Amino acid sequence: MTQGRSTILHLRLLPYKYSVNTSCTMDQLMVLLEPAKQFSKDSMRLVKRCTKPDRKEFQKISMATAIGFAIMGFIGFFVKLIHIPINNIIVGS
Repeated sequence: MTQGRSTILHLRLLPYKYSVNTSCTMDQLMVLLEPAKQFSKDSMRLVKRCTKPDRKEFQKISMATAIGFAIMGFIGFFVKLIHIPINNIIVGS
């Protein structure tokens, strides 16, 4: 409790030149909030423009994703296929 009182006393004893300028802090606050405000505005515009894909577009995206998964699976399989004999030669088991 006494620590809070000493802080208040200390702040009262500060000279005028060290006092906080509220208009300056409000300007700084507005500068900090402006990018967030613009981001939220742009995000809302994006959500409003987004549409649900139709059946043809969905099938196209699904096919591209499936082909990508298959290609990555084959690459992993062939890397493992090559790695096993090389590992056996190095280890010598």
